[in-house]
Amino acid sequence: MVATDWSALTGWADDDLAAAWPAFRESCKAIVRQPNWRDVCGLASKLPASPSSATVRQFIEQHFTPWQSVDGNGSDTGLITGYYEPLIKGSRIRSAQFPWPIHSPPDDMLTIDLASVYPELKSLRLRGRIVGNRIVPYWSRAELDQRQDQLAAKVLFWAADPIDLFFLQVQGSGRIELPDGKQVRVGYADQNGHPYQSIGRWLVAQGELPLEQASMEGIKQWARGNPARLAEMLNSNPSYVFFRELPPGSNGPVGALGVPVSEGRSIAIDPAHIPLGAPVFLSTTWPLSNQPLNRLMVAQDTGGAIKGPVRADFFWGFGAKAGAQAGKMRQPGRLWVLLPKGVSPSSR
Repeated sequence: MVATDWSALTGWADDDLAAAWPAFRESCKAIVRQPNWRDVCGLASKLPASPSSATVRQFIEQHFTPWQSVDGNGSDTGLITGYYEPLIKGSRIRSAQFPWPIHSPPDDMLTIDLASVYPELKSLRLRGRIVGNRIVPYWSRAELDQRQDQLAAKVLFWAADPIDLFFLQVQGSGRIELPDGKQVRVGYADQNGHPYQSIGRWLVAQGELPLEQASMEGIKQWARGNPARLAEMLNSNPSYVFFRELPPGSNGPVGALGVPVSEGRSIAIDPAHIPLGAPVFLSTTWPLSNQPLNRLMVAQDTGGAIKGPVRADFFWGFGAKAGAQAGKMRQPGRLWVLLPKGVSPSSR
C-alpha cells in the first residue's frame, strides 16, 4: 500500500459518507478489541447513531490515513465484481422435487492451522481428512457428489435446483424459501479447502460461451440447454461450501467478519492484503457502464475468488434485482484502505 492524501480519492468529496456509517459501527463490534482499532472504534461509539455526512467526513479525515492498494507490479487498478443474497427454493424433507442436499460441515473434515509455523499459510483454507496415519486433502466437489449419501454431515435443507444451489455456494449465504412460503437464512460455515475455479471461465475455455456472455444469467441459460453436461460444468470448480442455519430474525447475511453485511456498503476482500473491518474507499463504475461508482465501503467479507490487493466483491443486497446487478459486474476499480492514524499496513 502507498500512503496518500484525501484529494487523491476519486469522488471522495461527493459521496454520502453517512450511508456507510452503520456498516462501520457494525465492524467495530468485531474489531474493537484489536489494539490498532480500539481507540478509533471507541471514539466512533461516541458519535450519534445517525450522524450527518459532514460529521462522518470530519471524523474520518481526523482519525484515518488513506493508503492506496497496489499490486506487486505497482498497478493500482484491479477487478471489482459483485455478489448478493439469493433466494432459492428448498425443503427440510428430501423428495423428488427437492433432491439436492445443502450440507453443514462434515464431522470428518479437519481444519489444519499451520500459521504459527508457516505465517505465509495464514490466509489459506487448509482442510483435510485422515487416511490411515496420513492427512490428505478433503474431498473435491466431484468426489463429494459421488459420496453424498455417505457424507458425515447433517443435511440442513434439500434444494430444488442444482444451479441455484451452486450459486448459493458461490455467494456464500442466502435465503431458503420453504414449501409453506416461509424463508430461513443460511450462512457460510466452512469450505472443503479446494481453490475456487470459475465455471464461467471454464465455459469460455471450452468454447461454449463468449466471454461477454459468461455472466450468471448466461451460465444458467447454458445449463438449462445442456443438462447432460451439468455435472461436468459444476465439477470444474472443485470448491464446495458448507452452511449453517442462521437464527430467526438475523439482520442480513453474516460475512467473514462475523457481522451482517450491508447492502451497497460492504465488500469482500482478500484479508491477506486488506484487514477485515477496515473502511475502504472504492472507485469503480456501475455494471456494464462508464458511470462512476465512487463510494465508501467497509471490508466485511471474504471470498474464494477474491485474491490480491486490488480485488473486491461489491455486495448488492437481496433478491433478483440485486442478483442481476451482481451478475453483470466485472468493472475495473481502485481501492484506498483507511487505517487509523499511526497504523501502517505492516503493523495492522
